Amino acid sequence: MDEVTGEGLHGRFLRGLAKSPDGVAVRVGPVSMTYARAHELASCWAGALVRADARVVGVLAAKGVTAYAGILAALYAGAAVVPLRPDFPVARTRQMLDASGATALIVDEANIAALPALLAGKDDVAVLAPESEPDSGTVLVADPRYRLDQPRKAGPDDPAYLLFTSGSTGRPKGVVITHGNAGHYFGLLDARYDFTPDDVFSQTFDLNFDCSLFDLFCAWGAGATAAVIPPQSYRELPRYLAEHGVTVWFSTPSVIDLVRRTEGLADGGMPGLRWSFFAGEALKCRDADDWQRAAPGSTVENLYGPTELTITVAAHRWSEDSAALAVNGVVPIGELNGGHDHLLLADDGGFADDEGELCVTGPQLTPGYLDPADERGRFLEHDGRRWYRTGDRVRRIGDGELAYLGRLDSQVQVQGWRVELAEVEQALRACGAHDAVTLGVAGDNGTELFAFYLGEPIATMTLVRRLRELLPEGTIPKHYRNLAEFPLNANRKVDRLALAAKAAELLTGS
Repeated sequence: MDEVTGEGLHGRFLRGLAKSPDGVAVRVGPVSMTYARAHELASCWAGALVRADARVVGVLAAKGVTAYAGILAALYAGAAVVPLRPDFPVARTRQMLDASGATALIVDEANIAALPALLAGKDDVAVLAPESEPDSGTVLVADPRYRLDQPRKAGPDDPAYLLFTSGSTGRPKGVVITHGNAGHYFGLLDARYDFTPDDVFSQTFDLNFDCSLFDLFCAWGAGATAAVIPPQSYRELPRYLAEHGVTVWFSTPSVIDLVRRTEGLADGGMPGLRWSFFAGEALKCRDADDWQRAAPGSTVENLYGPTELTITVAAHRWSEDSAALAVNGVVPIGELNGGHDHLLLADDGGFADDEGELCVTGPQLTPGYLDPADERGRFLEHDGRRWYRTGDRVRRIGDGELAYLGRLDSQVQVQGWRVELAEVEQALRACGAHDAVTLGVAGDNGTELFAFYLGEPIATMTLVRRLRELLPEGTIPKHYRNLAEFPLNANRKVDRLALAAKAAELLTGS
């Protein structure tokens, strides 16, 4: 719980409100919303949600006033927030509404047209549309007469957010994040970082991505500004950051190469940044070093954590010594957050001393999935405690630090060879590729390795000859394709599924 207010996650916004009532809480392009205005809207909308007895509230809105005030309104009402992506198919969004049990939906004007299909047959969902009156669902009216005098308090076990990840069954998998989970997490961040009301945070992540909570509630806890970064700004990022006074950056590592290709990583080009955070993918040492030189006044950190462990649960601070600790050219994920323990699970199901699947327990561990059936194989009981199996292979490298080796499913068998794809990718970079992604694909003789790489084209025979100096014969890719850039998914991570589809297309000639 928030140690200042005891209110729960939304207590962080109240703390920011007390520090900077007239300061900007969120900036989206030319539109700014002050702390006082956001509090006023959230209190009014929360009154309508309380009158409707809404315990779980979906927020279907693009980044804007309705989305950010809507998140606060749900928390103020003592409800759990379900952020919904406006660009998702209606059927997938409907699955999330059904799984979460949401009985209220906050929607912006642009998404009202989706309501008839989304709410067909769902008479139990009330709709709050502050910008325009909908003609679907039970309409809630935000009447100022019923605004909350103060937000409802939340207990540590009460859900704050319900976030959905991709499920192996093909349907979304709902993860519960409680106010207690978030309270421990943000308490640690307050102790680790020196954020102030003068800071301006980048808000790069979509609101259904867990890292968006870092953007918002770190900023709001400090009375700072969360500034939405428009996609076109990446073409001239140093200029954009300077013009908008951004001091805290957080994104996926894939953004670094995007900025590099637009010549935005010149030494000293981003002098205004104080903090730079990266998460969601493996951060390569070369990328961390280039970003550090472009932002010399910034402290660069690699953050790690699955949604089930509340946003991020480990951190490594980049320094001149980091590269020496790296495995396969990847920055370590660092030490676990205070209060957490870890185990390494060996391939045979026992416990390993140095390398294995990372299992974590501690106060940021989710109480579970919305559907208990999704928990099969994801948790283990040991020593009287419940541990989350991350599915990530790590190595202990000393002083409590962990190195990320890759996903368990990134290890493939090729004609009897056990191949770590990350190792092959690092070898490709060492052989002249600017960057590389290697996949195991179905070929005529079983699994074959297919390498996509960036940079200047290299003759296949030359590349194979260089790789033979670094890798055993059985781990050298059979297929190669030079690309101008890697496809990125909606969260701006490298889209390996799209590359796998491309590889299959190239192999079959279809």
